Amino acid sequence: METNIRAIVKSLLSLNCMTLTQLCEEMTKRTGKTYTLYGLTGKLKRESFSLKEAYIMADILGYKIDFVRK
Repeated sequence: METNIRAIVKSLLSLNCMTLTQLCEEMTKRTGKTYTLYGLTGKLKRESFSLKEAYIMADILGYKIDFVRK
């Protein structure tokens, strides 16, 4: 099963009436690390963001990530 992480994040952004730029701004506020539109788009395309960044993005969008044993 192939998952398109970028499409999932863009869908969640749309559901929350939020832009990728706003997500970058909020991630910068929460982490103190500068997130740019270009940088975050690249990370989403390459699927190269950290688990910590995934948790932060999920929290900003009003979700939480849980690991559930199969």
